[in-house]
Amino acid sequence: MSALQAEVERRGQRIFELVDRHPESIFSKAGFYQRMMALSMRDEHFKVQMFRFVDVLASLRRGGEIVRHLDEYFADMRNGFAPVVQTGVRLARIAPWISGQVLRWNVSGMARQFIAGKNPADVMKMLRKRHRQGIGFTVDLLGEAVVSEKEATEYSARCFDLLEVLARDTRGWSDPLGENSELFPVVNLSVKISALYSQMNPADPSEAIAHLAPKLRPLLRRARELGAFVNFDMESYAHKNTTLELFKTLFLEPEFLDWPHAGIVVQAYLRDAEKDLWDLINWGRARGTRFTVRLVKGAYWDYERIKSRQNGWAIPVFLQKPGSDANFEALTRILLENESVVTSAFGSHNVRSIAHAQAVAEELGIDRSRFEFQLLYGMAGPIKRALVDMNYRVREYCPVGELLPGMSYLVRRLLENTSNEGFLRAKFSDNVSEDALLRDPRELIDQDAAPAPERALAPFEERHQLNGAPRETPPGDTYENASLVNFVHRESQEKMRAALLDVRLRLGKKYPLIIDGEKVWTDTTIASINPSVPEEVVGHVAEAGIPEAELAVKAAREAFNDWSFTPFEERARLLERVATIMDQRRYELSALEVFEVGKPWAEADGDIREAIDFCLFYAQQMRLRGRPRLTQHVLGEESYQHYWPRGVALVIAPWNFPMAILCGMVSAALVTGNTVIMKPAEQAAVAGAMLMEIFEQAGVPDGVLNFLPGKGSVMGAHLVDHKDVEMIAFTGSREVGLRIWESAGITRPGQRELKRVVCEMGGKNAVIVDSDADLDEAIVDSVYSAFGYQGQKCSALSRLIVLEENYGRVMDRLLSAAASLRMGNPEDPGITVGPVIDEKAYTRIKEYIEIGKSEAKLSYQKGNVPDKGYFIPPTIFTNVTPGMRIAREEIFGPVLSVLKARDLTEAIEIANNTEFALTAGFFSRSPANIERAKAQLVAGNVYVNRSCTGAVVGRHPFGGFKMSGSGTKAGGEDYLLNFVVPRVVTENIMRHGFAPDQTPLYRDEFLPPRR
Repeated sequence: MSALQAEVERRGQRIFELVDRHPESIFSKAGFYQRMMALSMRDEHFKVQMFRFVDVLASLRRGGEIVRHLDEYFADMRNGFAPVVQTGVRLARIAPWISGQVLRWNVSGMARQFIAGKNPADVMKMLRKRHRQGIGFTVDLLGEAVVSEKEATEYSARCFDLLEVLARDTRGWSDPLGENSELFPVVNLSVKISALYSQMNPADPSEAIAHLAPKLRPLLRRARELGAFVNFDMESYAHKNTTLELFKTLFLEPEFLDWPHAGIVVQAYLRDAEKDLWDLINWGRARGTRFTVRLVKGAYWDYERIKSRQNGWAIPVFLQKPGSDANFEALTRILLENESVVTSAFGSHNVRSIAHAQAVAEELGIDRSRFEFQLLYGMAGPIKRALVDMNYRVREYCPVGELLPGMSYLVRRLLENTSNEGFLRAKFSDNVSEDALLRDPRELIDQDAAPAPERALAPFEERHQLNGAPRETPPGDTYENASLVNFVHRESQEKMRAALLDVRLRLGKKYPLIIDGEKVWTDTTIASINPSVPEEVVGHVAEAGIPEAELAVKAAREAFNDWSFTPFEERARLLERVATIMDQRRYELSALEVFEVGKPWAEADGDIREAIDFCLFYAQQMRLRGRPRLTQHVLGEESYQHYWPRGVALVIAPWNFPMAILCGMVSAALVTGNTVIMKPAEQAAVAGAMLMEIFEQAGVPDGVLNFLPGKGSVMGAHLVDHKDVEMIAFTGSREVGLRIWESAGITRPGQRELKRVVCEMGGKNAVIVDSDADLDEAIVDSVYSAFGYQGQKCSALSRLIVLEENYGRVMDRLLSAAASLRMGNPEDPGITVGPVIDEKAYTRIKEYIEIGKSEAKLSYQKGNVPDKGYFIPPTIFTNVTPGMRIAREEIFGPVLSVLKARDLTEAIEIANNTEFALTAGFFSRSPANIERAKAQLVAGNVYVNRSCTGAVVGRHPFGGFKMSGSGTKAGGEDYLLNFVVPRVVTENIMRHGFAPDQTPLYRDEFLPPRR
């Protein structure tokens, strides 16, 4: 055993001895709270349901609602204490107005366990008590997630008020230790940076700092005048780099350069925490003034892990708790070894971590009065008292706020208390031995655990080669989506800026048609225009006419004979090569979309990611379906079903997802053995040329894919009617889609096949906000669904249906959130709302806004619209009724209609009362209402408690019915079946009464002999 480990154990045992002198449950309040915590640690399902009930409770206004939710959350319990819970639910139903209030009172008591006060005056009562106990404080304001600048301004004002009250009411207080008290002001305020600016975008830290710094300077100035300390809290990983940069920027300004009473949090569960800490230390050394680091483990572990897995990112946190503990200790030593520059505040309830900090400080000769320990209010009371008895400085982290805004904080604390790996549960509830609790965390790390975070860092080809499935067997559901670019990282931001500069140098370039592998130039071209700067031409693309269309059909028809009998494995590998090239060029392709169709950075990258996914997913699905499969096991006969391609496919794509939708339809047609005539939208013709270039680079054979941009009314209509075009894959407007559907039903002279049409059209999508919805989620997701990419998505929110009980609160936050959106040229990374696609769309949307003004009430329209470009301000109409045109007709722009409903029945009726059925959304925390919405909302894609846009290939197969489409699901496992015809080959294998006992489930493809 090392000398350090021995000292850690000695000090840890001493803390435990002192803790045992003041025995206390992990849960310092008895009664309801203690019983609920004990139950939650015995049953995971009960724990989840209880925390969800706690989360929703504050938003419920009537006793009957409270009891109904209690019933919905707990009525289906199936465990040892289910009878007790169900009896309680039955009793609560008898007098809901009384039992509801009792439940609210009990949960309020749970909240008071962790929330020090509801306002500054209230918290002072507790702070005086703690001061008498020798415990200091840092106060943090709780609040709802800030969704608007109005709310950010309110948070800033509350910070000022809190600071003034704390300074006034603690006047004359002294530091409990006395020695080195100049390092530790009595008044200590913790500030959440994200609560000061609603539009923080990880891709644009400089813009966030430009908004945040003016808000923080007056607060810092006043804190300095009052002799207070200000700490910058650290929240999610997305805002970490901005918070660090803001801190370093502000405290290098002359006004604050020599002020030592500022601090920032470092989260030890982050893998890059050590790098951040060294950067801070080197910064502080150059600055020449002390500062403080509060070292914590981190409180968003689940969120960071889940979000990263969803987006295909490297997981930023250690996946094993001992990994975080070991990193905490490594960072502890770094801090203490640099004590001349930085003051340390160790935030932990783990006695091992605390004892380690004490031991390292002793080893380095650092007096115990030169650092402090910080612990959360309402937790680990015996440990705090033990540290005070040992003459260490202790500060309590004290949240202040009302019950409703405090719910998310409360649930986080409950999760921490009941975590299987949590120290407090291990010590105070599970009675783990002290020797085990004091072990070196490095010994506890499972070295054999899979390094899951590193998968996202592997080369693209390795990550997505068959998505982990061997070529010789169908891959099943092993598909792993491509990653989004994480613009949190400076490297990603710099690559995107470089790509924008590079693409700008190529604006105005000319692009030919590609027919049968040859470049074809025509006398006329299509000018693709930058909608942000209409006088800027992105590119000139050759325009095909009827003669070129005939050439393309002839080339595709001739190429079909060989391509249709090319082994499906070769076709799948073509798609995978395309995906690899796209990944290599993704910043360039994203930059092109910023210029050509006005997509913001993240929207453009999402489109490229989706195109990559279509290639990889359809390659996988073709391997799954490409081999003939036995229909039944019958002795003496083998009968195999397989698929043949249809023939020549015409792909007609829209401009709003210029790479993803075009690539998705093309790749589905090609991998199934069809040859393709690719017609991109005229507004996105350069993106189509880029896709053709990528397919050529990947080795698509001549004639198999033909690039044919041109006018839909001329060349497109000619191809739809052509006798040698077997199928049409179309995504676009209802008007054009229905014309194609009608025309394709007419059999032309010489036509060999009944035309197949895949027709995906628009929507008039509704989202319902229930009376108990989490408005932090509902407002953010609704604003994004309605105004993200200027509402130019077929899935975009067009009708927001709000239950009247919640209407006032929803509208207040909705209008403020919309007013806070940033609008402008999407070359700027922080922009949410850019231009609409062209002058025609601009004029049409403006006309609908005028219709809305005549029908309903214009409740909000954003001002400060850019002078140049096709910019339509986000617009919100209220007093809308279902029969109005703005509630019935697809507008395809940033225009939102808000409708009020008496109850959920009426809300669902309004949502379903449309000719379309594409997407729908529902925000609620009622399990029964959620199940009802899942069953009754009429839409191809129903989203609960999330945005109604942003479908991910394979995860959310996308497409609608009614007038939204023909019922196909792009990115779904059955999508490829639209591009093939089934064929069954049956052979009698009995000879003279003899037949094999077994017939293989799969066999090789039916292919003619190679010439």
